[in-house]
Amino acid sequence: MPLPTRTDSRLIPTVRNDRVCTGVTTVEGRVFVSFPAADSPGAQVAEALPDGRRVPWPDESWNAVQDEPRPDGAYVHVNGVRTGPDGQLWIIDSGAPGPGRPQVPGAARLIVTDPATAAVTRIYHLTEAVRDDSYVDDVRFNGAIAYLTDAGAPGLIVLDLASGRARRVLDGHPSTVGRRLIADGEVLHDSAGDEIVLHADQLEVSPDGRHLYYQPASGGLSRIETRWLDDPTLDPATVAGYVEPWLDTPTTGGTAIDADGTIYLSDAERRRILTITSERVVTMLVADPRLAWVDAMWIDSGGDLWLPAAQLHRTPGLSGGVNRVDYPLWIYRLNVGVGPAPNDHA
Repeated sequence: MPLPTRTDSRLIPTVRNDRVCTGVTTVEGRVFVSFPAADSPGAQVAEALPDGRRVPWPDESWNAVQDEPRPDGAYVHVNGVRTGPDGQLWIIDSGAPGPGRPQVPGAARLIVTDPATAAVTRIYHLTEAVRDDSYVDDVRFNGAIAYLTDAGAPGLIVLDLASGRARRVLDGHPSTVGRRLIADGEVLHDSAGDEIVLHADQLEVSPDGRHLYYQPASGGLSRIETRWLDDPTLDPATVAGYVEPWLDTPTTGGTAIDADGTIYLSDAERRRILTITSERVVTMLVADPRLAWVDAMWIDSGGDLWLPAAQLHRTPGLSGGVNRVDYPLWIYRLNVGVGPAPNDHA
C-alpha cells in the first residue's frame, strides 16, 4: 500500500518543535513534552509554552547533559512523560543512554512530579526488575498497580505503587519479543547497518481494568487479564499460559485507549492511525503524509487525540547513522469525541 499523499483537514497542527519529540501530555491546559535527544542534546522534559518557549521540567538540573550518565538527580534517558490518574506528572527514565546500550546502575526510574509546584514527590526505583540490557519504555496505570514495558530485555514490569516493589513478568515470553522494524516501507537499520529490533513497547489497560494489551514495537498485539499479572504468588509458566494473541498489527510508534475501550494505534509503516475496538474491529481513522512515526499518543479530557509526529525512523539511530529528519516537527490534534480511560488518567 502506498503512503498517503493528501493531507487531512481534521488534523490541527498544535505544538511546533525544532527537535525530535516523542511524547506529549496535558494537565489543566498545560502541555508537557519529552525529547529523546535522538537528533540533538538538550532538555529531555519540558513544558511547552504558548509563545514557543520550552521550559525544562522540573528544572534545569534534572535536564543537565552529562558526559558520563549517572542517576544522581539528572535524567539518564527519558522515554516518555504522562499525567497519571492522580494528576501528577510521571516521567519514565529508561535507565540506559539509548536502546541497545547497557543499563546505568540505579537509573531505571519512574519519577513523579507535581505540576503545581514542580517538586519531585516520589521516585520509584526499578532496579529489582531490570536486566543489564533493559530499556524501560512506557507505563500505564490501573489502581494501585503500574505496568511498564521493557524494550531492551523483553518482558513486562509490574510495580506496586504503595510499596514501590517492582517485579518482572512474561520475561522473554514470545509475546514480548520484537522482530525487525519497518517504516515508510523500509526496514530500519542502526548506524552499524544492523536491523533494529525493539521488544515490549506499547501497552494499554482496558477501562474496566480487566485486561492489559501490549506488544513489541514490530507489532503483534497480545492481551492478558491483569489479575494474573498482579498476583505475585503465580509462577512464570502459569502467567504465560494466560496470554492471548490478540491481533496482528504493523510496526507501531505509539498507542492510546479511550473510555470506550477503543485502542488508537499508529501504523508507522503507512503513516496512518488505526482504531481497534474491544471486539477486534479495525478501522482506519486517518492517513496523512505528515503522520511520520507518530509516537506516544495522548487523549485529553476534551476528546482530542494528540499525535506527536516524531519521525523517529529518520533519526541517525534508526536510519543507518544519517539524520533525515524534516524540521520542524509537529504535534497534531484530532478530535475523536471520546475522553480517556479514567483508570489511566482523567
